[in-house]
Amino acid sequence: KLEQVSESSSNQQVHLSLRENTYTHGKISELGITGRPDMLLGVNSTHETLSGTAGTDGRFQTRRGEQTEMRAVLTFLYICISVPVIRGTLSKTDGKKSSKVQEAETVVAERPVHERGLVVTDPHWRDVVKEEKRYCPHTISTHHFQGAVLGYITPWNSHGYDIAKMFGPKLTSVSPVWLQLRRRGPESFHITGLHDHDPGWVKGVRKANKKNKILPRLLFDGWSYQDYMSVLDSEDEIEEIGREVVEVAKAEGFDGYTLELWSQLGGNKRKELIHLVIHLCKFLKAGKLTCILVIPPAVSPGTNQPGMFGQEDFEKLAPHVDAFSLMTYDYSSPGRPGPSSPLPWMRECVLKLAPQTQWRHKILLGFNLYGLDFSSQGGAEPLLGGRYIELLKEVKPKLLWDEYSGEHYFNYRRSNGLKHVVYYPTLKSLQLRIALAAELGTGISMWELGQGLDYFYDLL
Repeated sequence: KLEQVSESSSNQQVHLSLRENTYTHGKISELGITGRPDMLLGVNSTHETLSGTAGTDGRFQTRRGEQTEMRAVLTFLYICISVPVIRGTLSKTDGKKSSKVQEAETVVAERPVHERGLVVTDPHWRDVVKEEKRYCPHTISTHHFQGAVLGYITPWNSHGYDIAKMFGPKLTSVSPVWLQLRRRGPESFHITGLHDHDPGWVKGVRKANKKNKILPRLLFDGWSYQDYMSVLDSEDEIEEIGREVVEVAKAEGFDGYTLELWSQLGGNKRKELIHLVIHLCKFLKAGKLTCILVIPPAVSPGTNQPGMFGQEDFEKLAPHVDAFSLMTYDYSSPGRPGPSSPLPWMRECVLKLAPQTQWRHKILLGFNLYGLDFSSQGGAEPLLGGRYIELLKEVKPKLLWDEYSGEHYFNYRRSNGLKHVVYYPTLKSLQLRIALAAELGTGISMWELGQGLDYFYDLL
């Protein structure tokens, strides 16, 4: 009878083969049974039925008794071979394993962190561990913050390269820490570090956001005090630097630079440094290139004293510099453990530079995406996202909230008895800093993209 059915129905074949090991129409076919489920159970199909005339020449007519018998045989066969497989597939043990694997493999979330109730002052360490990789891909092109956003990346932290591409739509510029400007002799300069330039990655960043500018950091590196004096006192030397930086930017396809040179002189020779920066900006702008200047905080950390860059410096440079990357982090130190960037201090640093709002939009308020693990012996270990998560799993701490600084921290003790206190950014601490930048009308700069947790970027 099975042969008769198979022979008679060209469009509704039933195959019994113990060698087949595939799924058909969502049914288990490791058992070797394939075909439409309605046929296997002898149920009427919307296209044809097993009753009536089969074949094209009408030679075979199925009788009612044979139909009934055939259906019984098929139904019995289907039930017999399905029961043990269903029992094995839906066992409680396997169900639990499947759930764990799914949780471990879940990388993205359907809703952003705001809607998942994660931006709080009393987070549980388990929630941080569970959720930190679960960003929301649906909001990558959504801008919660409307100002400029600069993200640094470093060659020694490859995750930052991935973040710059993944969250490219939330950024306005990326500054790879690649380049050094070296003085080889009188009116002779050379940019090193170009071996780190990755054109394929740059293409990927621009594909994610065609408006994103690539502005490598250019560090004035290995300069002696005499090198600075020779350059600052010579227009020819300054012009030679200008020609070199423009030539390299054009050859490499950069959109400009993030210049780091101010802090090297410890706050000295400010007038001469202003002259140098203005001239470099003019060279870059003539080449349609962008110039960002890295500046130290306007208030020295922990002292309430003026820093190495003040309001006068800012107002002289603001008409020429495209943006200022303000380093409002590293407030605490191994000898003075505490928060990385207290909110009141960050606010004061901005207002000291720009009490009026005219040029304030050019300030990029600095966020640290790293943390610090302070020990009672006076040491401080930099803490990146991966190590932070490991530490949470290891010590299972209670996360405490410092209302004044707007940062989370926790305490733990090593097996050798040493006490430790850890400060690391959280969703709540970053939300408050983004809100501060929005309130003051500044942009944001983040050091650096690969050091944080993936779900941080839902906030931008």
